[in-house]
Amino acid sequence: MLPGVAPVEGLRREELAMLAGVSVDYYTRPEQGRSKSASPEVLDAIAGALQLDDAERMHMHAIARQRPARPRSDKPQRLHPETRALLDVFEASLRPAFVLGRRLDVLAHNRLAGLLIADFQGMPASERNQARFVFLDPHARDLYADWGQVAADTAAMLRMDAGDHPDDPTLGRLVGELAIHSPDFRRLWARNRVHRRSAGTKSYRHPLVGELTITYQALTPGDDPEQTVFVYRAETVSPSEHALRLLASAPTASAPAGADRRISPSSAP
Repeated sequence: MLPGVAPVEGLRREELAMLAGVSVDYYTRPEQGRSKSASPEVLDAIAGALQLDDAERMHMHAIARQRPARPRSDKPQRLHPETRALLDVFEASLRPAFVLGRRLDVLAHNRLAGLLIADFQGMPASERNQARFVFLDPHARDLYADWGQVAADTAAMLRMDAGDHPDDPTLGRLVGELAIHSPDFRRLWARNRVHRRSAGTKSYRHPLVGELTITYQALTPGDDPEQTVFVYRAETVSPSEHALRLLASAPTASAPAGADRRISPSSAP
């Protein structure tokens, strides 16, 4: 199968090639990295035969080199002042919000997100990363009601980033660190799954306010397509909204310290 995408159960290469309307040899060339010239139309046909979702389709085009990898600067990403101001607007409306950048780095968050998830801004810059939190911080396993799914999605999001920037040395070091210290990451990384998060729900077991469920949506600031603003919301007049209100009223300093630095844990994206 093509790297980075899940196979359709029960189908052989010959059957997939037939569904895509190409020869078996033509299908296996991009799969084995022997073709840099497959047309977008052929790749889309293969994606349809493989039943890929949008994220997997984009990833397949990237690894087939239908477009050059986007140049990536080693300079730290900066938030536009309007993006930072937007986090405060969400705070005022009882919505935890945070910004992820390249390699799932946590670039900023509002106070409520810090109380719900973790005070990333109080950590050393090198540790402000969602994947590091999910796989290396023991608190994350207690915080997420479905840690296994969160971990799988996190590894798949990191794999998506690797497909866009295969020569990123900083990402390579992060993947290496996670692989050394987390057997779960090694197992999930080997699946070659990709994922791009856009909207959904997430459940938490918070040490201060108990269980709560939120819905989230991902937004992309216009000045940097490699940043994503995640906005959380609880259902109106629900136990989860009540839990968020209780959390918002908690003094920052009184929140549990967690793993040395955590304000009031919950999760990252």
